[in-house]
Amino acid sequence: MNEHTLSQRLERVAAHVPAGARLADIGSDHAYLPVALMRRGAIAAAVAGEVAATPFQAANRTVGDNGLEQRISVRLADGLAAIEAGDDITAISLCGMGGETIRDILDSGKAHLNGRERLILQPNGGEQPLRQWLMDNGYQILHEEVLRENRFYYEIIVAECAGPVIYTQEQLYFGPRHLQARSPVFLAKWQRLLGKKQKTLTSFQQARHRVPEEKRQEIARQIGWITQMLG
Repeated sequence: MNEHTLSQRLERVAAHVPAGARLADIGSDHAYLPVALMRRGAIAAAVAGEVAATPFQAANRTVGDNGLEQRISVRLADGLAAIEAGDDITAISLCGMGGETIRDILDSGKAHLNGRERLILQPNGGEQPLRQWLMDNGYQILHEEVLRENRFYYEIIVAECAGPVIYTQEQLYFGPRHLQARSPVFLAKWQRLLGKKQKTLTSFQQARHRVPEEKRQEIARQIGWITQMLG
């Protein structure tokens, strides 16, 4: 993967960045996403934010090699602190981190959100607490998709601030848009997870005295939800 050929996962993220957006790609790594979008003429400006020195240097190199220093600002900063007041950001992407990490970045960086930007999030697990944060902060989930790449399932969640929104516990667990669309790859992911959770519950029951009852009940409840959803 490079700025010329994005991974399938990043291509799907790119598809949800509005045309002409001013993008903040947080945890940008090599800055492949903003550079690819800029080379295609798909965005107007970008910020590539990185918290660690090595990926920050890699991002600088990618931007410099493509002669885009005037269009893409590479910044060493913690989370949304990479966004400055004059950036007028209209889209934020956070990809390849756990859902809890993305949630924490959004929560600690609330002061840098203007409420008008589209969030394009690609969590590696932990989707439920991330959806909970979106609901609690008035973000409506516009689109969700799941894809399989290199034997792993990846989720993409697209959200915008729309005022109060309420999702059920099942919607937070599976994703409200997923439950509507029920794509074959979404169903395949949960079929696989059902098998894993059933094995977990069996092992919990065999180690009854070492596993708290509420933990067993939680897994049993999830198995019930998945079984019902798969029909």
